[in-house]
Amino acid sequence: MKKVSRMVLLALGAAALSACATTPVGPVEVTRFHQSARAAQLGQTTIFIEDAPGQDTGSLELAPYKAAVARELAKLGYREVARRDAAQIAQVSLEREVSEPAPKRSPVSVGAGIGGGTGGYRSGGGVGLGIGINLGGNKPSQLVATQLAVSIREVASTAVLWEGRAGFSVGIDSPLAIREANASTMAGALFREFPGNNGETIEVKVKTK
Repeated sequence: MKKVSRMVLLALGAAALSACATTPVGPVEVTRFHQSARAAQLGQTTIFIEDAPGQDTGSLELAPYKAAVARELAKLGYREVARRDAAQIAQVSLEREVSEPAPKRSPVSVGAGIGGGTGGYRSGGGVGLGIGINLGGNKPSQLVATQLAVSIREVASTAVLWEGRAGFSVGIDSPLAIREANASTMAGALFREFPGNNGETIEVKVKTK
């Protein structure tokens, strides 16, 4: 019986830890591409920010992401102007979806099967743990997965000077799932150490309060 009691206590401890788990927040995964020979053309010039082809023009969902991209470009010396006056064009695209978290192993259960020999643990005397009280904690939070992509083109030649994409998943109950906060987080990661290493994928950790 001592072994059974120990297992019950361990199961209860695991359940308590599960219940106290924080809302999941993943790092922002960022990949950038650019032509090294033309990197000097990036920043310190005029730019116009628009929806990428295929996006719902004027979408309210995309607006906070375009605003966040504009703030980051301004830090890099870009000056946002009307399209006709821009030397470069930044095209922004967005995908967001809500998904269920990956299934976890069945939670430990404790029930009337103790002593009946029907559970997963069995001692030499036939003592076992049966199906009963679920100690698995709260149901995992749904995740909001977001993909943000930006390309910067030269107006005169239409050549792509730089492009990058960022992916971020966060629990639906997290403050970082809200579009404005989500946009700032992703744009900040995307343009960190701009222009970045060509073809390199990095993970940018997200600080949570």
